[in-house]
Amino acid sequence: MAVSFKPIRSLLQTGTNSGSRWFSYIGLGIGVLLLLCSIQMFINIQQLLSGESPRKQGYDYISISKTITNETMGQLDKNLFNENDIKEMAAQPFIQGVSPLVATRFQVLLSAGDIIPFSTNLFLESLDNNFLDTVPPNFTWHEGQDYIPIIFSSDFLEIYNVFAPGYGLPQLSEATVSQVVVYITCNGENGVKQTFRGSIVALSDRVNSIIVPKNFLDWANNKFGNTNDVRASRLYVRTKDANNPTFLNYLQQKNYKVNKDKTKFGRVKQVLQGIFSGLGIFGLLVVILALMLFSFYLQLMIARSKDNLQLLLQMGYSPNWLSKNVSKQFIPVYILVVLIALGLTEVTQWAFHHFAMFDRPELSSLLHWTVIITAILLIALSLITNYRMVKKLLYKLV
Repeated sequence: MAVSFKPIRSLLQTGTNSGSRWFSYIGLGIGVLLLLCSIQMFINIQQLLSGESPRKQGYDYISISKTITNETMGQLDKNLFNENDIKEMAAQPFIQGVSPLVATRFQVLLSAGDIIPFSTNLFLESLDNNFLDTVPPNFTWHEGQDYIPIIFSSDFLEIYNVFAPGYGLPQLSEATVSQVVVYITCNGENGVKQTFRGSIVALSDRVNSIIVPKNFLDWANNKFGNTNDVRASRLYVRTKDANNPTFLNYLQQKNYKVNKDKTKFGRVKQVLQGIFSGLGIFGLLVVILALMLFSFYLQLMIARSKDNLQLLLQMGYSPNWLSKNVSKQFIPVYILVVLIALGLTEVTQWAFHHFAMFDRPELSSLLHWTVIITAILLIALSLITNYRMVKKLLYKLV
């Protein structure tokens, strides 16, 4: 027959030092609230910032260069990437590909003939086709061919259309620019000079440059620049997440320069994650301190009820049975405290989604399942801690 604990409850002097008990409840509630809110906000940051960076085929493509300082000005060995730099970067686990952006090592004059009376000294670059966002079938070249296909930056076209009216030049649409024939004059230091025809076969939103086929630029650097070993001033890297803190820390350690607009969300994420991680740790410490304070209350309660508890043990009551029943009376309080904190966290998340984020689709007004699991684990932690504490104290009385 089951023995009721109700008649025995009055033998425990639970009213003794009740201040510490209520302080522990309040501290536990504050700690749980801080911890749950920090976890939810940490998840919100991940969901908000994961979609901010434009991605192509599941990857981010970032241009990287070495930082030029007053000390390294004019020192090409320090400002250009060598083979070891490229191999080291390609070996990093957070980078899925690296391609050097090789530039001309000779003078290039670009003009548009009589249709558009405009000419300028310019540069050409080449890049692995796998790193280009648009590669038409006619983007090829072979030795002896006097026609060069060009992939032009969309940003460069926009810049041209901005200054063109001021010079009396016609503005060009994306459809029209491909019909304009340009003339590319290559001037070598050895006096070699040759003019090629060219046209824009595609516009690139990814690469801010004027891209020509790689085999042409290798041939041209050899003929006009008298060099086969052309080191790149820029690298294009392919990574799954340009905002990965590990990736950003690597670039900072190597003193590499990257377009901050491409990675600004990663730096914001690092700061915000640091803040909410700190708040979460602080909340966990408050929870631990609240449980410790409640353990002091339990010690005082059992010390005050020592004679009654010893009498119950002598009457044949099991220490395990007493431990379970003494701990059980605090279960509703712990569940209530955690549920109140969980409810306040839900209210905070709802307000954050509707009023701060204006119902952004990346977020939900409901709590993430991780927060709910954490609340359940905190309830279990509180109950197990109290049961072990009471059991340990009662066995000392035997």
